[in-house]
Amino acid sequence: MTTLHGFTLLRRQFIPELNTDAHLFRHVKTGAELLSLQNDDENKSFGIAFRTPPTDSTGVAHILEHIVLAGSRKYRVKEPFIELVKGSLKTFLNAMTFPDKTVYPVASQNLQDFYNLIDVYLDAVFYPLLNRHTFQQEGWHYELSDPAQPLIFKGVVFNEMKGAHSDPEDLLDDSGRRALFPDTPYGVDSGGDPRHIPDLTWEQLKDFHRRYYHPSNARIWFYGDDPAEERLRLLNAWLSAFEPLPVDSAVALQTPFAQPLHVQKPYAAGEEGKAYFTLNWALAENADPETTLGLSLLAHMLIGTPAAPLRKALIDSGLGEDTAGRGLEGDLRQMAFSTGLKGIDQANAAAVETLIFDTLRGLAAQGIDPRTVAASMNTVEFRLRERNTGGFPRGIALFFAALTTWLYDRDPLELLAFEAPLEAIKARVAGGERYFEGLIARYFLDNPHRVALLLHPDLTLQAQMAAEEQARLAAARAALSPAALEEVIADTLELHRLQETPDDPAALAAIPRLTLADLDKENKILPITPLAQQGAPLLYHDLFTNGVFYLDVGMDLRQTPQELLPFVPLFARGLLDMGTEHEDFVSLSQRIGMHTGGLGDTSLLSTHRRSRQPVTWLFLRGKAMTPKTPELLAILSDVLLAARFDNRDRFRQIVLEEKASAEASLVPAGHSVVNSRISAHFSLAGWASEQMGGISHLFFLRELLQAIESDWPGVLARLEALRALLVNRERMIFNATLDAQNWQQVQPQLQGLIDHLPARAASAAAWSPAPLPAHEGLTLPAQVNYVGKGANLYDLGYELHGSVHVVANFLRTTWLWERVRMQGGAYGGFCLFNQNSGLFSFLSYRDPNLTHTLANYDAAAAFLRQAEISEDELTKNIIGVIGQIDAYMLPDAKGWVSMQRHLLEESDAMRQEMREQVLGTTPDHIRGFADVLDEVAAHGHVVVLGPQAGLERAQTDAALPLTLTRVL
Repeated sequence: MTTLHGFTLLRRQFIPELNTDAHLFRHVKTGAELLSLQNDDENKSFGIAFRTPPTDSTGVAHILEHIVLAGSRKYRVKEPFIELVKGSLKTFLNAMTFPDKTVYPVASQNLQDFYNLIDVYLDAVFYPLLNRHTFQQEGWHYELSDPAQPLIFKGVVFNEMKGAHSDPEDLLDDSGRRALFPDTPYGVDSGGDPRHIPDLTWEQLKDFHRRYYHPSNARIWFYGDDPAEERLRLLNAWLSAFEPLPVDSAVALQTPFAQPLHVQKPYAAGEEGKAYFTLNWALAENADPETTLGLSLLAHMLIGTPAAPLRKALIDSGLGEDTAGRGLEGDLRQMAFSTGLKGIDQANAAAVETLIFDTLRGLAAQGIDPRTVAASMNTVEFRLRERNTGGFPRGIALFFAALTTWLYDRDPLELLAFEAPLEAIKARVAGGERYFEGLIARYFLDNPHRVALLLHPDLTLQAQMAAEEQARLAAARAALSPAALEEVIADTLELHRLQETPDDPAALAAIPRLTLADLDKENKILPITPLAQQGAPLLYHDLFTNGVFYLDVGMDLRQTPQELLPFVPLFARGLLDMGTEHEDFVSLSQRIGMHTGGLGDTSLLSTHRRSRQPVTWLFLRGKAMTPKTPELLAILSDVLLAARFDNRDRFRQIVLEEKASAEASLVPAGHSVVNSRISAHFSLAGWASEQMGGISHLFFLRELLQAIESDWPGVLARLEALRALLVNRERMIFNATLDAQNWQQVQPQLQGLIDHLPARAASAAAWSPAPLPAHEGLTLPAQVNYVGKGANLYDLGYELHGSVHVVANFLRTTWLWERVRMQGGAYGGFCLFNQNSGLFSFLSYRDPNLTHTLANYDAAAAFLRQAEISEDELTKNIIGVIGQIDAYMLPDAKGWVSMQRHLLEESDAMRQEMREQVLGTTPDHIRGFADVLDEVAAHGHVVVLGPQAGLERAQTDAALPLTLTRVL
């Protein structure tokens, strides 16, 4: 075997599917494994993963993940992680805890920056400080600074998991997994149950690190165009300091159930809460690539589209509002599958179970429609070949895919080289084998290892959990001697002191970073060619796409009367999910799947920076391999011109799904809900966004369900009115991304579609939104808050300067990180600035506080005035902003962003001026922004999403003039 820089080469394989040369190494001294993938991707990625199987629900692996990044041997500062967030060109930087592993991935396009990130991360995982006070901050502690105050629990992870346990969808997934695998690490809550997190001790946390964070338990990943041999040299310098260690971290298989289980669990709900029901199966071990891919294909066939037979049967039953369950969970040692319905009457749980089995039996006996099989196989194959991970680095996505087998001591390349298993499955199907029907019989119908899970609403559970926590705290306080109570107070005050003490400048300077000289002075220019087509603007972007044609078809919403705006997302769904005059929606869905890489809808809702007018568009976004362009364009023609909206039952299903989805997003995306609501206070585009996707839209959907029953002709008329307004090439735009050679063939075909569309004169509609209350409290059953405050800076007299982005980065990574997160215990605290609309907003995520957080927002101005901003600190924040400006984009994203800039009239010269202003930011710019924040404090609007009791206390105790509205 070949040995180089302390590593032995175990295997080399070229993966043509990825155009990548893969090398699997083992470190001779420690046994650490390295998978090194060499290719031409400039978005380089690195990761290190440890098997970390928990034995209880104290959240030890999750809390350790937080603490590891809070100071290490070489980097003795409070938060090396946030220093990297603040001042690197990273394209990804995070850490994740899974049910059986903890992963630390980074990515960057800049080679020196890439090495800097790796250096800090390796020192963090192998040599963390693991301070007791950091454990208290990130995990949990008793908080008491005055004997007259009540004793409380505080901790970042403690509050993060309170938020997670307030989300019924999260509870449903977690409960299903735990019930299926009770005798394995998957049988506990790896994130931590707030009822058990306070059982964890600092000593137990340190022991967990000692046992599992060792090279002998590590799997290390490199991917991209960085020098391959340097990877080995760099790692050997770290690993050779360790002696080999036997690590017992194997993840056991669950003994199969002899009989199915039925489990019921409550969740905290409001008055209108309904039940969730899922059937959950344990499937095969993640060991055979063909079986894994086969089950993935089957999952898509069963529930992957609105027309998929099992999903359609569930929705058509009328027993619930939308499907529930995560589908196929394929990233653990044992795969699992779950599906069911949300929004059901709990008395109908048995009926849902029967329906699922009856549908599966019918499919196994009568066969899956060959068109459904062909559509799913094409869709999954397209995704595998395209590898479009959006803004998420491809390399890290592939790392996670490799860990699916690698973590359990299997071949890490099995699932990356997909060609062989895919061709084997194709051959089975082509040969007439009832392959997928056989999978249904084996893994679903004849498999007793399953759990029927009912999650039912409980109106008293939230109060009960709060009472239990208070009783535990009261008992803990009663058990404390006077001396012990003084020790808790002293500990709390010492934690506060440490949190407020600035890091040693010399320690901060030790963290490796780039300099301003390392930054490109010029923006990267995205290609765009406006082409004059008859009646409709066409934008073309000459980019290499590996043969994929990306097409965006835009419809101008500015001509839409305001009463029709809430219908727009439903109109878009109707175009794609209700069928046409020529085929029902099942056949249309099959056709899309068989011939394209997908067709979806999205919107662009922004503000023109100079005119302050809304720029609002609805887009259909499609993609296909270039030879399939005629099919893609024919489908677009059919949905635009011949979509049928007159199926009331199908439209009701769509509205129910949209309502259920909006309600399900409230807890996991509460900060986005709040920011959308704030934005609606200050701009027409923000108001339109709220009408089409915020709290206002949720209220509209609830009312629309009644209108569908009482006035269906009126609802249908509105949908047809939207089509007449929007499908009009005089107010449309077409956006194409493809290489020049293929474009020569595609352009005439696209012109044919454009010519076929109707044209008529149109004008902008008058929008006059009703004012919203200046300060709003939106109530729902949750254990945490999402606190927002914002204002339109342009309305307050601010003139845009690029330094505002540096200020926002500085505030996020200093004042808000320290006050809202570190000291306040929220999972997140940040600020955002929209340079188009002028909206500046403060936001918190999974926050135990409300008025205290608002006070910290208002104190941000004083912080800026008094801030000591060294040259090093300024440089880091400038670098961080340049990293955001130069974010990595795949070809379709480049075409999309280039079109956005065109519509908003953001010229390359304007963007270059902004870059130069960012690079030229001075401490005076940052301190001077304090005057602007004074205006935000005085005139900003407040929106809080949280539990009603807390909002009412804020009204009473703090005299906060909130207008309360019950959301759930």
